[in-house]
Amino acid sequence: MIEAKGISKSFGGIKAVDNLTATIQEGTVFGLIGTNGAGKSTFLRMVCGILKADEGSILVDGKPVYEAPEVKSQIFYISDEQYFFANANPLDMKHYYQSIYPGFDGMRFLELLEKFGLSGSRKINTFSKGMKKQLSVILGICANTKYLLCDETFDGLDPVMRQAVKSLFIKDIEERGLTPVVASHNLRELEDICDHVGLLHRGGILLSRDLDDMKLNIHKLQCVFKQPGDLEYVKQLLEVMKVEQRGSLITITVKGSAEHIEKTVADREPLFYELLPLSLEEIFISETEVAGYDIKNIIF
Repeated sequence: MIEAKGISKSFGGIKAVDNLTATIQEGTVFGLIGTNGAGKSTFLRMVCGILKADEGSILVDGKPVYEAPEVKSQIFYISDEQYFFANANPLDMKHYYQSIYPGFDGMRFLELLEKFGLSGSRKINTFSKGMKKQLSVILGICANTKYLLCDETFDGLDPVMRQAVKSLFIKDIEERGLTPVVASHNLRELEDICDHVGLLHRGGILLSRDLDDMKLNIHKLQCVFKQPGDLEYVKQLLEVMKVEQRGSLITITVKGSAEHIEKTVADREPLFYELLPLSLEEIFISETEVAGYDIKNIIF
């Protein structure tokens, strides 16, 4: 488990991370959402021990990570700005990481290179951005660490490769309990893989939720009522977050169990009603609006 407790980090007069507290459970995919400059990269670099927090503490499996090689050996960090040795090829990077991570799986590395269509002897500086991302992920997966920190890992990958990378994550989560932490500015990229999502804004966690709980407890209801007062009746009995109306069609974003919501609306005998699932984007828009923020100005 990764525990960040009240951590802050400044560079000159700029506070990149501000009193951030977060818990990342083992064997889950934690998605960290935020715009460029929100503090995602700084947070990941503190988690893997590259940077030291000015305030607060970071514990990995109960131990401080900074200047702790035995703890760092359980973490692989894929930077948004990937670094490879000058004139190196994938096999050179394999030998390098084998010297750092004792559990590095060399055979699997060669197999994945072939599956992804990457040459082991080709100079990495001739690779495209997407190919470099693929190589970074393969190195990270084959390092066999407990934690894999990914900074904008899906940026630059085509849809097929994104799905291939997600499949690798899922396989290692199921087989050896891998815990990926994936930072991104794109909610849609993380919706089908994350178990828990945190929204980072101005260096702090604005919102942190279990994705399944969020989807089970927030719903979108579309309905057409018979009587003008039916909407007010429903609003009194349900925890309504947002109401939109176009003509006679009313769309309500509401918290609570699906059964309770449907029963309450059905009691008014509406002309039409339908309970619809929300996307991760819609859930976060609703949650942040309640908290007094406009996520469209934070993320998009």
